[in-house]
Amino acid sequence: MPTGRGIIGRMVPASPQSLLRKLPSVDELLRSPSVMTLVTRDGRAAVTDAARTVLARLREEIVAGQLEGPPAGDRGMNERRVELALAGIEDAVEQQLSRSLQPSLRPVINATGVILHTNLGRAPLSRQALDHVRESAQAYSNLEFDLDLGERGKRDVHVDRLFQHLLGPTNSQENTSAVSTIVVNNNAAAVLLALNTLAENGEVIVSRGELVEIGGSFRIPDVMAKSNAVLREVGTTNRTRIADYERAINDKTRALLRVHRSNFEISGFTEQPLLEELVELSRRRNIPLLEDLGSGALFDLQSIGVSGENGVLDSLRTGVDAVMYSGDKLLGGPQAGMISGSPDIVARMRANSLFRALRVDKLTYAALEATLLAYVKRDYESVPALRMMHLSKDEISRRAEALAKQVATSKLQVTVIDGESVLGGGAAPSAVLPTRLLAVSCGDLSSNELAAQLRAAETPVIVRVEDGRVLIDLRTVFPEQDEVLTRALNRIEAAHRS
Repeated sequence: MPTGRGIIGRMVPASPQSLLRKLPSVDELLRSPSVMTLVTRDGRAAVTDAARTVLARLREEIVAGQLEGPPAGDRGMNERRVELALAGIEDAVEQQLSRSLQPSLRPVINATGVILHTNLGRAPLSRQALDHVRESAQAYSNLEFDLDLGERGKRDVHVDRLFQHLLGPTNSQENTSAVSTIVVNNNAAAVLLALNTLAENGEVIVSRGELVEIGGSFRIPDVMAKSNAVLREVGTTNRTRIADYERAINDKTRALLRVHRSNFEISGFTEQPLLEELVELSRRRNIPLLEDLGSGALFDLQSIGVSGENGVLDSLRTGVDAVMYSGDKLLGGPQAGMISGSPDIVARMRANSLFRALRVDKLTYAALEATLLAYVKRDYESVPALRMMHLSKDEISRRAEALAKQVATSKLQVTVIDGESVLGGGAAPSAVLPTRLLAVSCGDLSSNELAAQLRAAETPVIVRVEDGRVLIDLRTVFPEQDEVLTRALNRIEAAHRS
């Protein structure tokens, strides 16, 4: 209904129905020259979806009254607002199309100082790993083909040989204890496979102090239940003795399980059996001992000042039958779950039909193989996560001071202060690495507002907010990202200045 004068002389707003009739159909919109250009470039299906989205949004705004003008004072205000929206509808379709075709998974700058940040993808891959993934992905490969015999092979041979080099033999005096390794899609899957293989319908003994919940609400008892193994808890939350394990052993016991506590510590009035005690018990009672190491390091953690944490080789040399650990944490490789241990036990797990459901693809094997080759060559500098762990406080301080000089202004205040980085990923939860932090503030922006603007940068910057300050830790910022970070800070300062 066109706008007209009411009985008291006021303008009668156009009804939503009359405004809705002004909107073009999807077909009409697709026939416009500029939208037809988009169809040629990006395909009819994608452009049609974008057009429908834009039109649906306009309909919602009209029905909700968001395009209405004031009830009096300007004839045809409602129509003019709709006309204005229609004039820009083709641009709106192009913008919607651009948003819909952009990847949702984006690179970000991790300025938190958490090296193995689970929410940010944990360990970044090395250049060598990326090159090997590209080579293996863009053509066929010998993933399951034995080139010597000309017949079907096994996919795990590509990394098992490297794990054998790095982990075995486990007894330097008796050169007989070899190690086998299989790979599944993450550490939870490794624990599931190990327990299902060795303890289905039987009992697994574990300390109450190790019944942990890891990221994403995954709990050890739940994983055990899915494996069809029965959980047998022993001891108390803070104190468990070797005698507790021994008393719990019965004819249904199939395994002993030791679990890394991951993201927390128990301190004070505590007690936990030595790993050597559990090994002695497992051998005396002929019950396999499994250890869920969680992160699992293949390098000496004491080299970065972390003590009291077993690496994979430490556990195997002590006598653990099978160790489960992650690929994208302290190892510094792709997401994967490894089971390393006695060849006989690992062979049983490989024969489990569950292994096929949990196995990894050629891309994971390629990235893992390249990462392990760096360990074989002792080229730890090429593995980004390891390089970050080994950065000294002085190295970080020099970069922080240089960056602060480039961005500090009257509006953008930047000071360099002492701080701490953490490993993350549940590895050594109490361990910290000394660092230097950039403490940043900008005019009257709150710390949360400044952090939000950094996240909204072209390359999002993820920071820490503590005690009302934005903190940036360059330990986890790649040196080549310093310039991008500087631009992001300067743009915020310039926008705030204007």
